[in-house]
Amino acid sequence: MFSKILIANRGEIAARIMRTCMSLGVRTVGIYSDADAKALHVQLADEAYWVGGSRVAESYLNMERIIEIAKQTGAEAIHPGYGLLSENAAFAKRCEAEGIVFIGPASGVIAQMGSKIESRKAMEAAGVPVVPGIAHPLSDVEEAVEVADRFGYPVMLKASAGGGGIGMQVVRDEAELRKAYAGNQKRAADFFGDGAMYLEKFIENPHHIEIQVLADSFGNTLFLWERECSIQRRHQKVVEEAPSPFLNSELRIKMGQTAVQAARSIGYRNAGTIEFLVDDQHNFYFLEMNTRLQVEHPVTEEITGLDLVEWQLRIANGERLPFRQEEVSLDGHAIEVRIYAEDPKTFFPSPGTVQKLVFPEGPGVRNETGVNEQSVVTPFYDPMIAKLVVKGSDRQDAVKRLQAALDTYQVEGIKTNLPMLRDVAQHPVFQAGHTTTDFVAKYLQGKS
Repeated sequence: MFSKILIANRGEIAARIMRTCMSLGVRTVGIYSDADAKALHVQLADEAYWVGGSRVAESYLNMERIIEIAKQTGAEAIHPGYGLLSENAAFAKRCEAEGIVFIGPASGVIAQMGSKIESRKAMEAAGVPVVPGIAHPLSDVEEAVEVADRFGYPVMLKASAGGGGIGMQVVRDEAELRKAYAGNQKRAADFFGDGAMYLEKFIENPHHIEIQVLADSFGNTLFLWERECSIQRRHQKVVEEAPSPFLNSELRIKMGQTAVQAARSIGYRNAGTIEFLVDDQHNFYFLEMNTRLQVEHPVTEEITGLDLVEWQLRIANGERLPFRQEEVSLDGHAIEVRIYAEDPKTFFPSPGTVQKLVFPEGPGVRNETGVNEQSVVTPFYDPMIAKLVVKGSDRQDAVKRLQAALDTYQVEGIKTNLPMLRDVAQHPVFQAGHTTTDFVAKYLQGKS
């Protein structure tokens, strides 16, 4: 096992990785910006170093400075967490060139799957079902109109690079497409440095199902069941659970095997996620692959008993997966909700100082956080401050535990989305397990 790794991230995920490293006896190097000098992840690291100014571009995206700190401290590997540099092929390539292990897949695989167009081509070649659409960048808005006419409205206009819903929009007629094209292209270019756009047929009110995979360097690739991620706001996940209440056992196995097929076809190694859209007839289509750890990975850990961060480190260290597919357990039901520092009415970020923080406790309750009392939530970074994960013997038990945990969760000093999460947990559609991607817009939009 590595003796020391650098964690090229901040907040909740940096703290999460550090806890696993501590249990494995691996020393950790943290990094911090001006705004994060007193952050929780800095306190938890064995050693921590200033990486730059408060803005993300001058700190947590500063590849040269991060590599410099890794070499200076003798870190053998870098864990990128999620977001930031986690899916940056250039950063992974720099690590490879410097002889530093990047805890994730090879840089070429990141580059291939980081392009929605290239990943679509790869999946088509591997025989994985994809959403009807084109596999090349649109030349201009006139081609976009022609393609949309061919597939029929509604269609999804998408940026080829990036994620998080940026540069993505559902359009339902030609006038809306013409209006949306230039704005989304500019937004994609501003955020990702790539304004390439393409079109897919829009699947109405699907379930968003993702399959967790693990792959070592010895040809062993396994699926660790699925996560239901259909409750979203502006294409960002808010609630995730495992297993999905929508899938039957036959479809669950079929989708898992397809995810393994997809990962093997590109020579994937380490932890990754294949995301699918599933319609009401149980037809499923490849959406994208995340070549990193997911925010919602704890629900998979809860039902399988596996520490995914530990296995990321072990695989990156050259170890072989010691268990077979049939040995991957599926025990109980787990649900995760994301706690954001945001106004529950407008969903705008709500920076400030956390004056009081009371986490729920009890059997089957797990808290993941990057803040504590008196922590300052700054306007410079993603406003997610914590995750609440519950596990029950079955879904009904998990929902009851979620409701009870949310009722006792307290955050004062900043506004949070806790009121919305309580509304979700109490909603009969959620309780019945019938949520699709339109749930928030249909039932909760504008409700505090």
